[in-house]
Amino acid sequence: MLAAPGGAYLDDRTFLIGYHRALGAAVQFPKATHYMALPVGYGSTRSMALKHVDLFEGGFFIQADESSPALPGSVTCGEAIGDLPRITQHLSGKLPPGVRRFDRMTEYPIHTRKLCAYAEFMRNWPGFENSVGVRDHVIRHLPRDIDTFREMPNGGEYPAAHATAMAIWQRRVTVQEFLSGRRLSARDRDELKKAIVPPYPLNSFPNRWWKLKKVYPSKTLMAHIGKDTYSHIHYDSRQARVISVREAARLQSFPDGFRFCGEMNAAFRQIGNAVTPLLAWRLAEVMLSAIRNAAPKRKGAAKRTVRPNQADLFAAK
Repeated sequence: MLAAPGGAYLDDRTFLIGYHRALGAAVQFPKATHYMALPVGYGSTRSMALKHVDLFEGGFFIQADESSPALPGSVTCGEAIGDLPRITQHLSGKLPPGVRRFDRMTEYPIHTRKLCAYAEFMRNWPGFENSVGVRDHVIRHLPRDIDTFREMPNGGEYPAAHATAMAIWQRRVTVQEFLSGRRLSARDRDELKKAIVPPYPLNSFPNRWWKLKKVYPSKTLMAHIGKDTYSHIHYDSRQARVISVREAARLQSFPDGFRFCGEMNAAFRQIGNAVTPLLAWRLAEVMLSAIRNAAPKRKGAAKRTVRPNQADLFAAK
């Protein structure tokens, strides 16, 4: 398990790594750098996924390095995005609906405390350094659900969000009936409900909503965030919103200096489709090391087995 907070749990990934047989290089994976206790039931889910995989010695499957409680804990959502600017325009109706473009710089807030190692690295990734701010710290305009985002519990999924919205609706009905001195009609109650309660059934995709937990890693970001971002609601109830493009990028370990092409929805989709850059980097390091270690051996073998006519060709080069 590596340091990127996105995809830290509930998501196994399979990587297909191959070297030319002439290299004789062994496939290996990076050593674990961080640890997290997996949720209950995860082991059985993984066992089912691996049921038809050849796990025997000599097979092609290689288990990634198992992390240990002796390692540092996984990067939390608070560490990953807590240093980015707060977004509150939507709370006062100052955030207009429509397409979000990356045409405005949002400066980093001034922090009195030292940044955590992860946030520091995201700002100073070699080749992608960024010391001023970000241009893609933008969110979707979702006025119906602001109060639900504010009141639903951290770690809550759609059933919790729906229950929260229902409680808000019933509270509003009570207040309006008290102020008007009369019982609301069924039509008025339904209209008010539509304005507050999301319409999705409870038994389909219960995890389509999820409110981040500040002291816990993030769930995996999927390409679906290109359509909506309810799977990652910000943990800060005072902001009452879904995550921004830059926050999604941080959870997926894209450095702050990396610029996304297109507009908001396209950027969300790019982030959700990506393998976390930090993980890809570590995989590339191991692969490059394997190739470099195998190449000198291969070069020596080529010299020993070269035929006269081939030697002439090499000499000509």
